[in-house]
Amino acid sequence: MQDNTLLQMRNIDKLFPGVKALSNVDFTLRKGEIHALMGENGAGKSTLIKVLTGVYQMDGGEIFVEGEKISIRSPQDAQNNGISTVYQEITLCPNLTVAENMFIGREEGILVNRRTREKLAAKLLDELGIPARSTQQLGSCSLAVQQMVAIARAVDMKCKVLILDEPTSSLDDKEVNMLFDLMRDLKSQGVGIIFVTHFLEQVYEVCDRITVLRNGELVGEYLIEDLPQVELVSKMIGKELDELSNLGEIEEKEIENKEVFYEAKGLSSSDALPFDFEIHKGEVNGFTGLLGSGRSESVRAIFGADKVNGGEIKIKGEPVKITKPIDAMKHGIGYLAEDRKRDGIIAELSVRENIILALQVMKGFFKPISRSEAEAFADEYIKVLNIKTASRETPIGSLSGGNQQKVILARWLLTHPDYLILDEPTRGIDVGTKLEIQKLVLKLAEDGVSVTFISSEVEEMLRTCSRLIVMRDRHIVGELKGKDLNQAQVMKTIAGGEAKNE
Repeated sequence: MQDNTLLQMRNIDKLFPGVKALSNVDFTLRKGEIHALMGENGAGKSTLIKVLTGVYQMDGGEIFVEGEKISIRSPQDAQNNGISTVYQEITLCPNLTVAENMFIGREEGILVNRRTREKLAAKLLDELGIPARSTQQLGSCSLAVQQMVAIARAVDMKCKVLILDEPTSSLDDKEVNMLFDLMRDLKSQGVGIIFVTHFLEQVYEVCDRITVLRNGELVGEYLIEDLPQVELVSKMIGKELDELSNLGEIEEKEIENKEVFYEAKGLSSSDALPFDFEIHKGEVNGFTGLLGSGRSESVRAIFGADKVNGGEIKIKGEPVKITKPIDAMKHGIGYLAEDRKRDGIIAELSVRENIILALQVMKGFFKPISRSEAEAFADEYIKVLNIKTASRETPIGSLSGGNQQKVILARWLLTHPDYLILDEPTRGIDVGTKLEIQKLVLKLAEDGVSVTFISSEVEEMLRTCSRLIVMRDRHIVGELKGKDLNQAQVMKTIAGGEAKNE
């Protein structure tokens, strides 16, 4: 073990029922180092962090801090060993002052009076260059300053290892730079920082090393200068460029009808930066990029699912206003959300009730669909989509994930959309059902429906899309079609594309 090694995790295993979430994973953090922990969704990053912080108990392996083997069975154990975490969601109390938040839950917070607390907090804020007053209410601070106060609290608790879990996801460029300055300051003081983020450019701006996980296993640890962005992307996804070069040319998919159905200029929302977008009648296109790239936020803006801040929209060449989902629905747009449990199914309602929901919303609840009509609709789509359910009256919550997804698809197909947005329609379902949904998408396009298809599996998008819009850090950085529609080009564009619509 090197003299400057601060933290070492060896051969970490973590099992859940039927799943090995971590398998023989190693991780090493050095003093005065900012170390990126990278991997796609489900790679094992969160599980490894939760093992380190005592939220989960590991099923195998060892953890050392400064050469001493330690046992971490609770978050308090982690804290006692100098390991602190600052999460993406602020876990402090916005109604309390900055000083109160820095001392809350600690013995010394009870022992010192208010004025002493404020004086101690002010000294630390000044030392760390945090632009906040110890007496001001935390909720009056920007998100970046709240994150920095959480970091100051961790530092004052004598942390040796600081874990920053997606700390920049809600910050603007200026706030990110403020946070990075603080991170560099802590690094100079010997603190080891584990940085979990989905922003590739930020990794290369502030980190010294990168550890990549994939499918619960260690891919490798790399010096930042030894791992170009394109290679990082390939290691995260699991396809090497030389392997991809042998796939051959992807067949070019032409769109027979070139009529533009939907067009947006400078569209933006509360979560999406301004972007331009269009889709032709009968076209299947897609947004691709790593997790957190902005692909879901973009389609939510198209559907009006998030607050629309600006932009011009045309449908069939005519200006329209879409600021909420019902506007989109009335203009022939349907949207299958990324999280079907949160934004799709209503678990306690039946298959029949879930299928007719969007159509009923469009008709208005003062014009109820009759029971006989609803039953006929449900029976038709149960048959068309081969939905495996005991009956149309079965609660959707008791169906498998794939069959739940088919019910949500049926909901939108029943509205006979002109444009259907499908965000991760095949996530978490079996291979057979995935192929059924892909075939359905292509059949819809043949029938003239425009489809935007989003999937974390690039191969799946290449099979279904004629054009891919590539995103990184919430910007469109490229558009691929024809001969450029291949895995290698997708990864190169994610890693090195130039941002557009800035």
